[in-house]
Amino acid sequence: MQNAIVNVGDRVVNHWLVTTPTGKRVLVDTGYAGGYPTFVKRLAAHGFAPDMIDYVFLTHAHDDHAGYLAEVLQASKAMVICHPAALDGLKRGQNNFAGGCAGRLALLFCRGMALFGKSGHAFPPLPDALFERLLVLTDESEAALNKALGARILRTPGHTACSLSLAVQGAVFCGDAAMNGFPSHGHVSIWVENLAAYAASWQVLIREGGMLYPGHGKPFPAAALQPNANAPLRRKLFPLSPPLEK
Repeated sequence: MQNAIVNVGDRVVNHWLVTTPTGKRVLVDTGYAGGYPTFVKRLAAHGFAPDMIDYVFLTHAHDDHAGYLAEVLQASKAMVICHPAALDGLKRGQNNFAGGCAGRLALLFCRGMALFGKSGHAFPPLPDALFERLLVLTDESEAALNKALGARILRTPGHTACSLSLAVQGAVFCGDAAMNGFPSHGHVSIWVENLAAYAASWQVLIREGGMLYPGHGKPFPAAALQPNANAPLRRKLFPLSPPLEK
């Protein structure tokens, strides 16, 4: 399985390209707006092109995970697997500001992002014409997609209400349901909408086991979450108030 996974992201955000047991090529997330040309170069370095992508698996609708989604769809016939709660963010082109920064270090980091023009957390809205390419998750479509991919879609809310993970033969692509390294602490994402839901999603990841492939940081064993399984519940959320507009 290891040789079927490549990281076509950058130093900030991972974008995993995985070939599933049924031979489908799935791109897990895209990056910040403006990152598409670099993404294409990284794909080419691994022997791939955008039109070879069958599905985009959107772990959640944030600016660093859906920033150039439209460009990927325009260059391919890929379909997008997403949670129904992701639709509003894709239409609006901006993160949901529910919840807050999960700790003081996270708060400092979020404030620092303003220096790089990221405080509004905006990205190009998905054009209306591309919404027909969305495979919005339902119980029925989930079962069909699991079969088509030879994988399992996991509901892992907390970071956002629309957060999903994808389990493929011992590899779990978890988006921001867990992080690895600075600026996170103890694998807790720097932004959490709902701490209780986030902690419950950690239990889902722990039970699933295997290796976690996060949106930020290097892969690590799901078992590494166990010693701090209640850590999210001990965090204090610091809202960004007022939310900055696009």
